[in-house]
Amino acid sequence: MINSKELLLHAQKNGYAVPAFNCHNLETIQVIVETANELRSPVIIAGTPGTFDYAGRDYIQSIVETAAKKYNIPIILHLDHHTKIEDIEASLKLGTKSVMIDASHHSYDENIAIVKKVVEIAHKFDATVEAELGILGGQEDDLVVNEKDSKYTNPQQAVDFVKKTGIDSLAVAIGTAHGLYKEEPKLDFERLKEIRNLVTIPLVLHGASGVPEEAVKKAISLGITKVNIATELKIPFSSKLREYLVTHPEENDPRKYMKDAKKAMAEIVKEKILMCMSQNRY
Repeated sequence: MINSKELLLHAQKNGYAVPAFNCHNLETIQVIVETANELRSPVIIAGTPGTFDYAGRDYIQSIVETAAKKYNIPIILHLDHHTKIEDIEASLKLGTKSVMIDASHHSYDENIAIVKKVVEIAHKFDATVEAELGILGGQEDDLVVNEKDSKYTNPQQAVDFVKKTGIDSLAVAIGTAHGLYKEEPKLDFERLKEIRNLVTIPLVLHGASGVPEEAVKKAISLGITKVNIATELKIPFSSKLREYLVTHPEENDPRKYMKDAKKAMAEIVKEKILMCMSQNRY
């Protein structure tokens, strides 16, 4: 397994972003890596605490390690929105090389202290650390943030945050949210441009599900090097699975009723890889 440092720096230098797709089980990981391999795209397999609780850290680790050996493209397992240091340590000991510690709901000073501690631990395992400054609205796992509680990343504060924590990549809050949008999101590109001018490490865009392609591409042109997609993968998978089971009530073989769901999800994975302009990079 590899960490994300060189991969994101390559994206930063060459004007594209690495797509980070949230997985949940064997089938979703298969869809992501097989599609990425077809398009010769680097890919990040992301898992929230809920995913690891559901599927098991060792199982997810083993599946992604198998995929990384099978395909000749960069494949990274990434801990997404983890809040407990002991969970992060458990995955680091298993061999995970890319983690996100989300302490953005704490005070600024507490956020720095928590993130700095994770950086110290992760770097001993040759793992990279992503952290978030500012708070995205919406829902990620069981964490719900009301719109009024969401906060944008302060560019000047970002400089101080990166310097004091030693993180490898920074997730910025510029108007995106987790989950689906009630109306088209309006991204603060001027804020992103200012952050990019002040901060040298790779920048990450969370909550990209439902954001128009042209807006994501503009964000990439302004310095975003990793784009997170979750909800837009779950919807086609679950819709097609539901449709198949309703129209084939006698079917009880997952090898058959999962096929259409995987195909539907693969179409979205392909679409997002092309959106990130990460195809044919390796």
